[in-house]
Amino acid sequence: MRILSAILYFFSRYPFLSFPVIILLFLFIAAAIAQWRKQPLWYLLAIAGLLLAPVNAFFGHFMNSLFLNAVGVEGTGYIVQARQTNDMLNNQYVWAYDVVLKTQDGRDVPAKFNTWTACIYPLRNQILIPPQGEPFVVKYVPGFERNFVIMSDESEYGRQRLIERDLEPVEKAAAQLKVSPDNPAFIDEYRKALQTFLAAHRNDADPDMVRGFEEELNESGPSADK
Repeated sequence: MRILSAILYFFSRYPFLSFPVIILLFLFIAAAIAQWRKQPLWYLLAIAGLLLAPVNAFFGHFMNSLFLNAVGVEGTGYIVQARQTNDMLNNQYVWAYDVVLKTQDGRDVPAKFNTWTACIYPLRNQILIPPQGEPFVVKYVPGFERNFVIMSDESEYGRQRLIERDLEPVEKAAAQLKVSPDNPAFIDEYRKALQTFLAAHRNDADPDMVRGFEEELNESGPSADK
């Protein structure tokens, strides 16, 4: 597994350097099979390299994230330094990060990543980087710890972002109920928003917030659709 992890690390962390490598690799494989089978049509396999090289440049870190989540073991990471680079991604500067990874056997492993090559699970159309100095959960393959995936939803910073995201429907429902406190539809929507939030975050949200939401739910009466 560590050899496969090292290969995926190269492809995901160095997408532009791996571009010609993928093309040449598939060309070599196609030529070898064509010579072995004495069938020139096997040279068409080289087209797969031409297609996969640009795909890897944009999605290689997704494949690496899926692999590490499936086979990796858990550790803890800390960002010890963050610095802005001159490269751009989606009209924003790319940041480079130095990390210390604490493994299950107690070793400290220095590592690096940047916002372009960051491997984060679950896969989202967002780059959620942990705050500097705050511990976060990672997965890695023993023997090649430099290749790791950030487990955002299992880390404190990720859980807090999920709570903030799931609070938005509650805040919106509360705001419209404040405008018209006697509107049955608004009351029902607020109750459902509270129920949904409590079902998801009863055990990880602020206890005082949870108690307050439970009291409001009890005081607001039964849902309008019951």
